[in-house]
Amino acid sequence: MSLAEIAKQMVAPGKGILAADESTGTIEKRFTKIAVPSTEDNRRAYREMLFTTPGFGEYISGVIMYDETIRQSAKNGKTFVQIQQEAGVLPGIKVDQGTKDMDGSTTLTTGGSPNEKVTKGLEGLPERLKEYASLGAKFAKWRAVITIEGTDLPTDANIRQNAKDLAAYAKACQEADIVPMVEPEVLMDGSHTAARCAEVSEKVLTALFEELAAADVAIEGTILKTNMVVPGKESGEKKTPDEVAEATLALFKKILPPNLPGQAFLSGGQSEIEATENLNAMNARGPHPWNLSFSYGRALQDSALKKWAGSPANVAAAQKVLAHRAKMNGLATEGKYSKEMENERPY
Repeated sequence: MSLAEIAKQMVAPGKGILAADESTGTIEKRFTKIAVPSTEDNRRAYREMLFTTPGFGEYISGVIMYDETIRQSAKNGKTFVQIQQEAGVLPGIKVDQGTKDMDGSTTLTTGGSPNEKVTKGLEGLPERLKEYASLGAKFAKWRAVITIEGTDLPTDANIRQNAKDLAAYAKACQEADIVPMVEPEVLMDGSHTAARCAEVSEKVLTALFEELAAADVAIEGTILKTNMVVPGKESGEKKTPDEVAEATLALFKKILPPNLPGQAFLSGGQSEIEATENLNAMNARGPHPWNLSFSYGRALQDSALKKWAGSPANVAAAQKVLAHRAKMNGLATEGKYSKEMENERPY
């Protein structure tokens, strides 16, 4: 398949992407909450539970994996890549290596300590992409985090550097015959308003598409993964799904090129139901020039993780939870979800 064909498959109507790319440190935090030790075998068992869910490919188009996960196998000896391929699901890989403080970035509110971040991982990326392609990866993901703090942050320098790095990553992916998923995330952390989120998101997306063009990245073989226009968690401001949809679509219509195959939203700290309702509200206003899908981690996994709780006896029950959430979000990609459907869940 061409990059454009893979990109279209990633955001096919009725489907979305499972983000199962938590780093070892992040998955340990999640496991701690359910009192499960973060051993390699427990991590493998948890991912096996997710990927072997009956009907997995019905509402899931792709999976983003972590370096450890793409090399692992299920108990029956099949690699996770094989299991996904047999379900008609595209294997993907997180290739960034986390964040570091941006040189020269300080904020007065924290006494001058670095506050803005850039993402690590460009060094040696072509070689790593070549290996991941040989392991079966069809797409990759790189996350840049943008922090809002008052009127000072983010700085234009931070926005531009993250956009340049995303573009360099995207170009390297396409040269390795891998579809790049570019993820600039304007964090929900903070007390900013939805209007401020929209203002910053506009700057971020404008810079991103400028840098993608400058790097000669083929947009038709690229997927965007960014945030919805929502208020900061500590703002006290609440927005309805219709308000989130209106603000987010207004921003996208201003900036996203029509040849972009699609945008797969991150949940960014929203609850499972919020993430589904907001996605549905946007697609109920469609059709749009680009498919609006999901690439959720916690908003797909949280309830399933709690149900699993590290016990083999809970696998089937946890899989039903995951399958339900995947179906709800799949319906939301077509504007066909309603909250009443939550009452029909099979668990």
